[in-house]
Order: sequence, then C-alpha cells, then structure tokens
Amino acid sequence: MSWLLEPSNPSVRFWALQDLEGRDPSDPEVRETQYAIMESPPVKAILDGQSPEGHWGDPRNMYLPKYTATTHSLLILAELGARRTPAIERGIEHMFLYQRNSGHFFVDLPASEKGRASAVKDGCCLDGNVLYYLVHFGYLDDSRTQKLLDFTVDYHSVDVAGWKCRSYPINPGGVFPANCYMGAAKMLRALSTIPPEKRGREIGNVIDREVENILENGVYRYLRKPDGSRKEKTGWKRFGFPLFYQSDTLEVLDTLTRLGVHDERMHDSVDLVLKAQEPDGRWLLINTFNGKMWVDIEKKGLLSKWITLRALRALRRFHGYNRS
Repeated sequence: MSWLLEPSNPSVRFWALQDLEGRDPSDPEVRETQYAIMESPPVKAILDGQSPEGHWGDPRNMYLPKYTATTHSLLILAELGARRTPAIERGIEHMFLYQRNSGHFFVDLPASEKGRASAVKDGCCLDGNVLYYLVHFGYLDDSRTQKLLDFTVDYHSVDVAGWKCRSYPINPGGVFPANCYMGAAKMLRALSTIPPEKRGREIGNVIDREVENILENGVYRYLRKPDGSRKEKTGWKRFGFPLFYQSDTLEVLDTLTRLGVHDERMHDSVDLVLKAQEPDGRWLLINTFNGKMWVDIEKKGLLSKWITLRALRALRRFHGYNRS
C-alpha cells in the first residue's frame, strides 16, 4: 500500500486512495491528488500532443494512428485519472463529431448526412472504450451518451451474448460464442462504471447476460478446439496496462468484482492472478504498448504499480465478498 500511495505516481495514488483505502472522490486528499495528475509527465505528454481544436493526429480519423489518435488519447487520460478540463472538453466535443444518428461511433468523420444516418452495427470495443471515458469525464447524463447507451442495448445479442463484429472472429468455429468476446469485455467494463442507480433495467439485463457469458467461458477459456472442447486464451494470462481494445484476465476480474460478482467459476482466474504475484507481493508488467503511445507507461518485465493496483483491487473485492 505504501508503494502504491507514493506521490511519485499520482494516477495510481488517486485510484488506490479510493479503491483500496475507501476514500470518497470528494475527499480533499483524493481531489488534491487528481490535480497532481494533471501535472504528471504522462498526462502532460499526452495533452502536449493535442491540437488547439481538440483532436490528436488526423482531424478526420479518430482511431488512426494507433495509439496516439483522439480516442486512444482520451481513453488513457481517463484511465490515468485525469480530471475534466477545457482541453478534455474540446477533445470530447471533437469525438462527438464521429457519432452517427444511431448513437454508434465510426472511426471516420461522416462525409454527408447520409453517412451520419448510417445504420451499421459494429465495433463494440470502440463504443465500449468511448463510453468508458465519457462516463469518467462526467458525460453520462449528456443526451449523446444516452443515445450511445440506447444503441448498445438495441444492438446487444441476448440469445448468444455479446455484439456482432465484422472483424471477429476470423474463424467462427474457433470461439465461444460467435460474437466479439474481447469487445464485450470492453463494453462490460464501461457499463460497470455507471452508478447502479443510473443503469436502469435494460442496462442491468445486458450486464447480467454479459457476466454470465464470461463466467460460462471461465473468463479466459473462450477458444474452441476442433473437438469442441475449450481452450484458454494464452494472451489473457499475461497482464498489461494500458490495453486499449485488447483485454486480459486481470482486467475482466477487475470488472466482475466491481460489479460485486462472486462465483466459483472465477476461482481459476483468481488463482492465476495469485500465481503471478512476486515474492515481495507485487506484480510485473508483461504486456505493453510502449513505443507506440505518446509516452511510455512503466517498463516491460519490471514491477508494475498499475498491475499491482488492479490485482489488489480485484483480490480484495473477491475475498471480501467471500468473507461476507
């Protein structure tokens, strides 16, 4: 705890104060720490890359280049705990230019009203990440965010769970289920950050269905062998931060425990996290996008405050519910 609460990394400290020490977001120390986040090297590096108009990179494509374009930059800023500022608001307003009338977000600016009226249903990982930072930066009650939520509910596949995606899977016979599992993990993470009193029945039903789907798949065993048996997703056993459109077992456990889920089908994943713990009680960063972002976040193969934060948070919630 003392390591995670060090002032040298105000972003980790910000989340640790709330999620591990139980501080309220209005706590003076929490608020002071969030102001310190805005002066931290990672946040300053990302904001320095922003144009005066609000976008990062190509003003007509919010997704490319990976991982420095507008949507990636706003996502990592939210994960770092950045607060809402005029610069953030300019970025969000630029992002809303990509929203179609349906509520869905495309990567390219619509060239015409016909393009804005597109009814394509695709890309739940993109919508999920957009929703995540819209909620973080205080846009949940914005009518445009509500339109995204309406689209998400309407697009959801109740029968097989998840959301359809043109890019997934490459081999439909090689996964459980046929809809995008990784994208669904991103959408569920975003939905889990909505306060329970603001979710409503329909969103609650989507959350329940997606939780059950993850539990049915043993969290990271969603690949199908030729004989029909399950196979683990090896990449989900190597923990990283940030993950952007990808996911891993630790992130999913973090989401499940945020939702208060405690189920025996999570035990293997909990054991996986415990086995990855170093003798000194901390965890390593195994996966990284360093060299591709505006700024590197920690160093691959070394002790990681971000992975340790997520691991402790998920484990404490899980075992706390177990004791109760």
